[in-house]
Amino acid sequence: MMINRTVIITGGGSGIGLAAALYFAQQGWNVGLIGRGENALMLARDQVASFGGKVHVEVADVTDSRRLAEAAAALEAALGPIDVWVNNAGISFYGKFTEVPENAFRQVIEVNLIGTANGTRVALSHMRPRNQGTIIQIASAIAFRGVPLQSAYSATKYALRGFTEAVRAELLDEGSAVHLTLVHPPAVNTPFYSHAGSVMRKAPRPPPPIYQPEIIAEAIYRAAHMQRREWQVGGATTGFSLGNALAPGLLDRVAGLLGTFTQQTRRRGVVAARDPGVFAAAQVPAGTHGPFDRESRSSSLQWWLQKNPPARVALGVVALALATAASRRL
Repeated sequence: MMINRTVIITGGGSGIGLAAALYFAQQGWNVGLIGRGENALMLARDQVASFGGKVHVEVADVTDSRRLAEAAAALEAALGPIDVWVNNAGISFYGKFTEVPENAFRQVIEVNLIGTANGTRVALSHMRPRNQGTIIQIASAIAFRGVPLQSAYSATKYALRGFTEAVRAELLDEGSAVHLTLVHPPAVNTPFYSHAGSVMRKAPRPPPPIYQPEIIAEAIYRAAHMQRREWQVGGATTGFSLGNALAPGLLDRVAGLLGTFTQQTRRRGVVAARDPGVFAAAQVPAGTHGPFDRESRSSSLQWWLQKNPPARVALGVVALALATAASRRL
């Protein structure tokens, strides 16, 4: 008899976390969701259950390590051994660094970095004794390039890469088969921006290009099956990575010039959707998508090439042939 595998997702009540939960459920996985908002979790549970798999939810704040450990134990008792743990819970607070309140800056650090460390510690306590399992850290394109108006968020995503590299090296040194990987999404159309705190006069918004969360859900699912160190999703993510390695000074100026106004809007629908959830859970269950459907992409050429190695090879061959032909004409 086939035994279904189990995935646990923090921040599973909305956005990327919920999109990933639905994707795993469609593939027959048992799904455990952890989040701060009980109402959002209940609705998420019903959505995931509609695919016929087992689902269980636990209310917990990732900054509370004791409660997080209790939630993980309850989920494992309900669903079976944890095969994959996704550290997805995250928040942001928008505004210039000198204008962001100290307690808000600290809260972003606590949720995004300390919360991920807590989740990693709990996941390892279940996986290391069995010497198997995968921990997926949801990082960001911002892990490669900090952006204005999100100093705290940028700090946490940069730190998350270093944290993951350190823990991965420790596991390799002890001969553990537990795998750690990072998924780096671009700007994604989720309620993240509605839930973010802000001291700006305008509402926060993702800078273009924006992608739908289902693309990231697929990336998370692939990360659960293929042991790679990192997964970059979207051309902007790859652009940030390469650009900051090759011309960081230029990106400083571009980020300063474009990064401020592209992350703000007075659009009525975006303003109406504001439901900040920095210090407590957002009030209204929000689902997977944010208020940016009309301008969001449902596909990514970069991601398609990344998951289709033969296509990458063919594209490289074509590019080489074109370059060779051009050089011969000179």
